[in-house]
Amino acid sequence: MQIISNIQSCTLCEPALPHGANPVVQASSKAKILIAGQAPSLSVHRTGMLFNDASGKRLRDWLNVTEKQFYNPEFFAIVPMAFCYPGRGSSGDLPPPALCAKTWHKALLPQLTNVSLTIIIGQYAQRYHLGTSTSLTEQVKNWKTLLPKRIVLPHPSPRNQAWLKRNLWFEQQVIPALQAHIHTLI
Repeated sequence: MQIISNIQSCTLCEPALPHGANPVVQASSKAKILIAGQAPSLSVHRTGMLFNDASGKRLRDWLNVTEKQFYNPEFFAIVPMAFCYPGRGSSGDLPPPALCAKTWHKALLPQLTNVSLTIIIGQYAQRYHLGTSTSLTEQVKNWKTLLPKRIVLPHPSPRNQAWLKRNLWFEQQVIPALQAHIHTLI
């Protein structure tokens, strides 16, 4: 897909990025599952490999897939709201720059014609893909109404331990259903 090369060479936000531009995306027109995330971490920025950190390990565990499956673009398209690391703020990474999604998503997402499931991770992806600012917890609770086409997940970051402890139902109910669905797709 030509658009992937175009995204990977993008420098539109570079002046505002403390570590410079290094757009990271994984997609194929054959992808069956779209992971719509926030923005790459500093680790991803350095390695060029999406979710190659503690968040990625937890996400792969939630999905019950191997690294080989996860990094196979024919199984998973990974399209964050911004393709470059936005930098660090006072309470974590900065929000994804809106210019990225405005510039690339409307051209890229329609090319993912085989996607049967969109996994929406985090509030910025939720607002974009669902058009709602309903709390993330409420959207995650609505998982039965969204599956089999979509599902909202909290960010798999280790920083979300408190949320996971407050919402035990998530790993008891949502994760098994999600894993079963993913098993039917790959």
